[in-house]
Formats: sequence, structure tokens, C-alpha cells
Amino acid sequence: MPVSGEDVPVTIPRGPAREAAEDELSKGIYHRDDPGLLARALNWLWEKIAHLMDTASGVTPGGGVGLVTIIIVVVLLAVGLRLRLGRLRGQSTAGTKLFADVPRTAAEHRAAAEEHAHHGRWSEAVQERMRAIVRSLEERALLDPRPGRTADEAAAEAGRPLPDHAARLAHAARTFDDVTYGDHQGTPDAYAALCELDTEVQRAKPRLAESGAGAAGGSRP
Repeated sequence: MPVSGEDVPVTIPRGPAREAAEDELSKGIYHRDDPGLLARALNWLWEKIAHLMDTASGVTPGGGVGLVTIIIVVVLLAVGLRLRLGRLRGQSTAGTKLFADVPRTAAEHRAAAEEHAHHGRWSEAVQERMRAIVRSLEERALLDPRPGRTADEAAAEAGRPLPDHAARLAHAARTFDDVTYGDHQGTPDAYAALCELDTEVQRAKPRLAESGAGAAGGSRP
């Protein structure tokens, strides 16, 4: 029986057929419900995390339960350490300078401290009063003006010409550090103690002989 041209099956080579199929499937109508880039990235991330957790649970005593227990213990230790040490510091206390870049006189620091205290900003009041004490010592030439000096360094240096006030100066420096770099808040009592120290230091007579002897011995920081 003769076969007409319309009944002859159409044969397409494999390569062009594949290309035609890919072109057809690349049309937007087939991808309207596909997840977006962010969704695909999150799916990939969760798959990696799940694989990591499965691997870790396989080598952890107790399997998945043991792994979860370890994670909880680590989190609790981290929280406990955070509470014990207080706020993490971006810089070391010993390496942070006492004064800002703009110089101010001791009287200006005292005025700023009184303004903060008047409004109940005790942390700022404590900071400014400590700066007033150190600046006053610099103005009296008991401390050499030195950019970058820290509160601890200033207290240690001032304790040589003012040995009777050395311990209180060191305590004042620690108070400044706690308020400035730790989680401690300034208090009216802490501010009052600094005000009293400031007044006493202004009236104190330095022991210049001991200070000079220390400098001659090469102990100057």
C-alpha cells in the first residue's frame, strides 16, 4: 500500500531536538513558580547546615541529643562569661586615652561635670571630674601634658609627687575605667568622692624632691 507524504514520520536529529527542548523549557511560563535567588540561597544554606549537623551528630556521644546538649552548654557558658566580664571592649583600657582631641582646661571640665551632675548624668559627670583632676595636675606642672595618656597612667604618675593621695588617685582611675569601658554606671557617691579628691589635690603640696629623684633614676614612663 503506497504511503503518502503526509504519513511519513518526521525524524529530527538528536542535537537539534535537544536544543529545541531547551529553548522551549527556558520560556518564562515554565518558571513562574520557581523559588527566587534568595530562597535558593537559603535552601542551599539549610542543606549545608543539616549536613553538618548530621555529620556532627554521628561522631558525638548520644547522637543528635548529645549534640544539642553540647550546643546548649556552650551557649550557657558564653552567656555566663558575658555576664561575668561585662561589656566586651573594642579596645584595651590601658590603650585608650583619657582626653578627647580638643583640649579643655580643668575649669571647663569641672563646669561640664557639674552640668552633667545637675541633670543626673552621673557617668558623664564622673568622667569629666576625673579629667578635671588630671588637667589640673598638668596645669600645676605636676604632670607633663602628654597626648594619649590614660587615666591609670595619670594616676600612677601623679602618685609620685602626691604619695598621700596615690591610693585614692588609683581608685579614681579605676572608677573612670569602669564607667567608661565597663558596664558600671556612675553614681552620686562616686561623683562626690571625685569632687572631694579634686579639691584635696588642688590644695596638696607636692613632694618635688621624691618626684625629681624618681625622674633622675630613669623611672619616668
